[in-house]
Order: sequence, then structure tokens, then C-alpha cells
Amino acid sequence: MKIVLAYSGGLDTSVLLAWIKETYGAEMIAFCADVGQEEELDGLESKALRTGASKVFIDDLREEFARDFIFPMMQAGAIYEGQYFLGTSIARPCIAKRMVEIAKAEGADAIAHGATGKGNDQVRFELTAAALAPELEVIAPWRQERYREQFPGRAEMIAYCEEKKIPVQASAKKPYSMDRNLLHISFEAGILEDPWFDASAEKARDMYVLSVSPEEAPDKAEHVELLFENGICAGIGYHEIEALLRELHYVPSVASVPSSRDGQALLSPFWIMKVLNKLGGRHGCGRVDMVENRFVGMKSRGVYETPGGSILHFAHRQMESITMDREVMHLRDSLIPKYAALVYNGFWFAPEREALQALISESQKNVSGVVRVKLYKGNIIAAGRKSPLSLYNPHIATMEADPTKAYNQSDATGFIALNALRLKVAARVRGQK
Repeated sequence: MKIVLAYSGGLDTSVLLAWIKETYGAEMIAFCADVGQEEELDGLESKALRTGASKVFIDDLREEFARDFIFPMMQAGAIYEGQYFLGTSIARPCIAKRMVEIAKAEGADAIAHGATGKGNDQVRFELTAAALAPELEVIAPWRQERYREQFPGRAEMIAYCEEKKIPVQASAKKPYSMDRNLLHISFEAGILEDPWFDASAEKARDMYVLSVSPEEAPDKAEHVELLFENGICAGIGYHEIEALLRELHYVPSVASVPSSRDGQALLSPFWIMKVLNKLGGRHGCGRVDMVENRFVGMKSRGVYETPGGSILHFAHRQMESITMDREVMHLRDSLIPKYAALVYNGFWFAPEREALQALISESQKNVSGVVRVKLYKGNIIAAGRKSPLSLYNPHIATMEADPTKAYNQSDATGFIALNALRLKVAARVRGQK
């Protein structure tokens, strides 16, 4: 039997690799996806091989993640339960897709993951596998009673590693768990399980990774411009963009400095996220503390940092405000809760999500132009919008006389009368009763 395991090199997945190999008598292939978690990947291959893997794949999926997952979701304006930018949710189908591709290429019989039986990730991994490779078996040790009995805690895992001479460096467990990728970083469990705990308090500031607290953000605001083409951010205008790209170790595709259009540096989706994360984090943008409804039925408290994603989401909405037809916008808005739930619950590769995406792509064909935002102490403030496809007509909207005579205020009398008719009829009937 050949199994592909989602592997990070930490204590949990190191134990999983050895335990699954021993329990199933299987050949193990370790797979690690780089989706922007910024974790040290050096030495991961040798660690997996020493733990018992026959082969190791370490794939850089950051550009694909931004281009094919984050940006289409941003086009949809998706946000779960009014707050969550779906950072972990959208990463899972990207990771699982590549995992399935490796399993097929290697002739594997199954894939395995270390998601617990209480969370959403198990559903996201397995629904992706079901949609893309229904023939593959899925092994989820945390849902097996024998595994939970053998490893009720970290002490038993560490002892197992010592017994099997598994090269793992166990450190003191943090009072919360973390998950990071290009879109966000999440914190949950431990001290955060108390919904009364103030995660914005000064004593909790060391927890955050991507952003400073709004109190510690600069006293001076900064402006950034986002260039949109068909609802996709294609460029960024910032007064120190070249210095910022050097700080981020920009790796260009062709020239050492990205090309520009009307003052906007044209960047790939990955580099747009990198730049916006840096700018948003500097000003304390994108922090969310919420209690959400998990797909498996329980409520869960999570704290999130989404600095770049929060800017992108806000700016995209501003671009839509002047370029999108009213009824198309309202139709799309009515679908946001459904779309967000599909992403959150793991149905990225389901036909209904793909059908919604087709509608969204059609709705975005005129969402092009530039949005300027101001970043200040955790706030993202609209500071200007312009587009050659703008539907905003100042001559019609003006409170002064309309020089185009496109709108006759007298017409509103009949418009109101027709809309009031059913209300008047109902009021008279109820009044008689």
C-alpha cells in the first residue's frame, strides 16, 4: 500500500508518518505545500526520510494559491458570517488538490492527513479528494479510537518519537494554536477558548505575527492605490514601492523592477498579497476576533490577522461601487453568504461553487479602474475611486440643475405612486378590520 501524507515536520505529522507506516505496512510519501506559511522548510526532506518516508515533495504553491484561489474568492466578495476572510478555508482545497495530483502520479492508494475529528479541515481535505479523485482512500488517524487511545497527549507523542528515534524537536506548547498562509494567520484553542479573554489587550500583543496593534501603529496615515482589471487586482501604487519590494526580496519574472501603468506597479497575485500584507500589517489592519459556527456543529472562537486581504476586500468593493450595475451587484450580494459557506465548508470543487464563480466572473467584466485607500491605526478608509467604465454620472447625481436633463424630478411622482399602491390598499383593508 502506498500513502501520501500531508506533512509539516512537526511533532503531530512526524508521529503520523511513522504510525501510519507501521500500522498499515505502507510505503509513505510525504508532501509539504508552501502556501506562504513562512515556516523554515530547510531540512524538511531529510527529516521526513529519516522518519520513514520513501519520497518527499515540497512544492511552492504560493502563486497558484493567490491566483487560482484567493483572487477568485475576492472577486466574489466572500466573507463568512460577516467577519471571517476565509484564510484557512481557502488554503485547504489548494493543498489537497496538489496532494491528489501527487497521489495519482505516484500510483498511491490513499492520502492521509492530521486534521482532528472536531474541526473543519478534515471536511475540506476529504471533499476535495472526493471531487478530484474518488478512487483514493482517505486515512484520518485522529478519527480512529486506537490512535486517540495511544496518543491522548503530547507526552505520549514525544515518548513515541524517542522510542522510534524520530528526529523531532518538541518545544513547550504555546497557549494557543496557529495556522499561517499567504492570506492570513489564525489563532485558536488554549487561552482563546474563553470568549471573555480579551485578545486585543496589551498582555496578548506578543501573540500577533503579521500586524502591530492599532495603538502601536504609526501616527501618520499612508495612502496606497490598487489597480483593478475585471475585478482582479493587477497593480499597486505606493510612493516607496521599489524600496518595499526590495525589503520583501522581490523576485521578478523578467525585469528587476516591475513594469507600471499610470503609476501602478504591475505585480503578480502573490506579490500583490505580499505588498498588501506588509502595508496593512504596518498599520494594524485586518484583525478579527469572532465566535464562528463550524460545519461539524459546534461554535469556535478564532482570532485572525488578514492585513492584505482586508485591504483587497475593501478596495474591491469600492471599485465595484462605481462600475457595477445595481441589480447585478444586489444579485451577487445575495449570493455572498452561500458562496462563503461553500468555501468554509469545503465545497470549493463542488459544481454549485463553480456555477456561482461563472456568474461572478460575468459580473466582474467591467470592474476596472483604480481605488485609493488610506491606512491609519487599524482603519482602511476610502480616499478615491476612478474608472474609465464608471457608471457614476455627476451631472445626473448633482443636487444642482442637471445640464444634461437626463433626469426629470417630476417623474418621481408617478414612480412613488405606483410603488405606494399596494401599501395603500393593504392599509385600507386593515383599517376597515
